[in-house]
Amino acid sequence: MSFLFKRPGAGAQFQVVDAAGYRSQFVESQADHVLVDVRTPGEYRDGHVPGAVNIPLEKLGARLSEVPQDKPVVLVCASGNRSASAAEQLVTAGYSEVYNLKGGTMRWMMNGFPIEK
Repeated sequence: MSFLFKRPGAGAQFQVVDAAGYRSQFVESQADHVLVDVRTPGEYRDGHVPGAVNIPLEKLGARLSEVPQDKPVVLVCASGNRSASAAEQLVTAGYSEVYNLKGGTMRWMMNGFPIEK
C-alpha cells in the first residue's frame, strides 16, 4: 500500500509505501527501481533490505549522480525519518517518482522479511 505524502508547509511530495506494499509492488513484481538505504555505513553493514545501495543521508546531496532519475527511487532508513528527509531532498532536486519505506528496516524485519549482511 502506498499513499502520497506532503508535509505541511513543504513543497516536496513523495509517496509512502509500507513494507508489505514495497515487497509486492517492487520486489515480487520485479519492477525496475532503485532502493537507497540512507543509514550510516555501520548500520547498513549490520543488515539491510536486499538490493539496497548505501548512500548515507548526509552524503546524498553530493552523490545525487548515483541515483537515476528515470526510475522509481525507494528510500529506507531504520525507522522512516531519515528516509523521509531524503525523499524530500530528491523531490526538491527534480525526482518525480520517490517513495519512503514506512517504518524502515525495523518494520521490514518485524514483518519477517529477509535482511542481507
